[in-house]
Amino acid sequence: MGGYLSVQLGTVWAKLAGKKDYRILMLGLDAAGKTTLLYKLKLGEVQNTIPTIGFNVEQVEYCNISFTVWDVGGQDKLRMLWRHYYNGVEGLIFVVDSNDIQRIDLAKDELTRLLAADELLNCTLLVFANKQDLPKALDAQTLSGRLGLSALSNVWYIQPCCASDGTGLYEGLDWLSSALAKR
Repeated sequence: MGGYLSVQLGTVWAKLAGKKDYRILMLGLDAAGKTTLLYKLKLGEVQNTIPTIGFNVEQVEYCNISFTVWDVGGQDKLRMLWRHYYNGVEGLIFVVDSNDIQRIDLAKDELTRLLAADELLNCTLLVFANKQDLPKALDAQTLSGRLGLSALSNVWYIQPCCASDGTGLYEGLDWLSSALAKR
């Protein structure tokens, strides 16, 4: 309950300070790096994490924009619950483990299923191609093709990144901030 209260107070503070608040949903398969990414943005450092059972919600301030980010667990049994978080979402951050080549097709299927939901038809999509520091990681262009991003009707962008050292995270948020402001 304390986390929920702090999110609500953060939202009120953002509005009083003249910041625009966006509801951003962050999803992806388990072990893609969502929680590492979230806390790298929120705290500026890597936290030791365990698989998310349920969700984490944090207020992230960036470029005079306040994002309420919902990081929802990606294990197979939890994915069926993702739909309960779609309401009011303006942006979707989909995190992909670029090094997990055997599960890229599964990530594509989950992303396709997500974007078919009525509530997400027009949401802005940022794909973080995470774990670019690993030797077998697919580059963003290859990953974009494998995920079928060019066939999407959503406004989208793919950003190569490494959540553990922060590379590419702020470039992705720059794009997302700009794209949301244009809506």
